[in-house]
Amino acid sequence: MLRLGPMHGAVVVVALPLFEEANRTRAAAIDVLRRLAERGIGGALPDLPGTGESLIETRDATLADWRDAFADAAASLGTLAFAMSWRGGALVDNDARLAGRWHLAPLSGTDQRRELDRLRKLGGDADYAGNLLSPALLDQLAAAAPLTGARVKVARLEGDPRPADVLLSGRSLWRASEPAVAPALQEVIATDLANWIAICAG
Repeated sequence: MLRLGPMHGAVVVVALPLFEEANRTRAAAIDVLRRLAERGIGGALPDLPGTGESLIETRDATLADWRDAFADAAASLGTLAFAMSWRGGALVDNDARLAGRWHLAPLSGTDQRRELDRLRKLGGDADYAGNLLSPALLDQLAAAAPLTGARVKVARLEGDPRPADVLLSGRSLWRASEPAVAPALQEVIATDLANWIAICAG
């Protein structure tokens, strides 16, 4: 688990977008954590089972594994934890005990499954953009939904017609052909997230 910023006080735990979108957005999400660290807020980015440095194969991962691992990562920090979940990552933070959740362009499980099916067709039906996924995981994702409620803030990019608490100006980094960063967007995210933490913690 990557850990940045103060070891005490509020800490933001990141749930990256799923699959190939995680590779495109990891650097941007880490930059947000660095900006939060400058504001005195800690950050953590765990590698979930079947992702990053995990020894588990992606094809052996389940949504329950991801939720358990994310919840365990948040609990292990021993402090006031908040989620920053992007896209399909908003399907992962459900079981964690958190003081608040900040979701960027969250996907429903149905939308996530549709994205995966689109990628598979583009790749000739061989895999999902290089990922071998189990039928069980695909079924679990299709039935999943992000949490909603008073302690959940939904941010979307301008032009996205779906319901949101705040609209941000910037481009969809998860759609880029290569991993990318957008400093202006990352600064806006860090500022809005820091303000949300202050509201939830106050």
